[in-house]
Amino acid sequence: MSEEIDSRYPSTEHLMAKAKRRTPGFAFDYLSGGCFSEVNLARNTSEIREVRLQPYYTRDFAGASQKTTLFGEEYDAPFGIAPVGLQGLMWPKSCEILAQAAADHNVPFCLSTVGTADIETVAEITKGKAWFQLYHPAEDELRDKILERAWAAGVKTLVILADTPTFGWRPKEIKNGLSIPPRMTLKNIFQMTTHPTWSFAQLAAGAPEFKTMKPYIPKGLNMKHLGLFMNKTFSGRLTTEKIEALRERWKGNLVVKGIVNHEDADRVLALGADGFIVSNHGGRQLDSGPSTISSLQSIAEDYRDKTTVMFDSGLRAGPDIASALACGAHFTFLGRTPMYGVLAMGEKGGNHVLAMLKRQLQQVMEQVACERVEDFPKHLLETKSSCQES
Repeated sequence: MSEEIDSRYPSTEHLMAKAKRRTPGFAFDYLSGGCFSEVNLARNTSEIREVRLQPYYTRDFAGASQKTTLFGEEYDAPFGIAPVGLQGLMWPKSCEILAQAAADHNVPFCLSTVGTADIETVAEITKGKAWFQLYHPAEDELRDKILERAWAAGVKTLVILADTPTFGWRPKEIKNGLSIPPRMTLKNIFQMTTHPTWSFAQLAAGAPEFKTMKPYIPKGLNMKHLGLFMNKTFSGRLTTEKIEALRERWKGNLVVKGIVNHEDADRVLALGADGFIVSNHGGRQLDSGPSTISSLQSIAEDYRDKTTVMFDSGLRAGPDIASALACGAHFTFLGRTPMYGVLAMGEKGGNHVLAMLKRQLQQVMEQVACERVEDFPKHLLETKSSCQES
């Protein structure tokens, strides 16, 4: 593991700029884009940055530790790598690269059902510490097969999605042919020819596949029919009955992602969830909904002492992580920023991003005199930001 960073890319913004130059437009758009007019995509980050922290400069200060315990596991930082679908489309082997970086830095890595590495490979890379995010299958038999594989591979934390009751309307993906069913356009082909580093890397790695789902996909499907198959295979809305069945079958930690209000929080906890993630799917599902930080601020105080409250969507830097922790999250996850690192830097990108985020967060902790991650709420200033008003 390297804790060194490449001084050319000291921020997510620098990584984004490099990633955009280095990858075809359709691949970059898939990662960076949101739904409809991308209002909530922007709001997520902008409202996180309205949070203010109180520094204390003359206190006795023994130093800052980022060590965090989550579901009985001690991690070296209070953030992990969120699940992202189709990573291999954006950069070959990016799923494996990020899983290895997470293992090296001792932070959690969460694999998506529609990721481009399978459960077994990621579990081996992370020495059984991987998390798995389940898109709920329409058929119970397929659900049970996936759960059995995850448990056999050593996965102990299952994340189930509440915030994807339907496919998001994402204009960039539709225009680029990455909707369901997908299509390859002449424009996409031209973009690939003008990015030879990406194209040769993809040729060497092979076409990206839904590796976890591969055993269940009929052979010989073209892109159109593969998209239709995936559309039919997963049912959207997470109902009480689905949660009850998952809780009955899953022996490990059960986390519900996409909780943004008290009603849903109460329901999933009553059904046996071990924690929840405040999330709006990175601004990819509902443009007119609340930002994640406003949702966190409205519910964290009521649930922080009852369960494990986690957070994702909108985090781009160490100060953003600090703000979410100050607003009541026990732990946070980032999806886009680690991927920007891989798009910009290839195999070195995962380690670079995690080292960068840790150093940024450490600077904030030392600046405000926060010795432990759990002390961040003591540094939250009352402001007129939207997260305080909600």
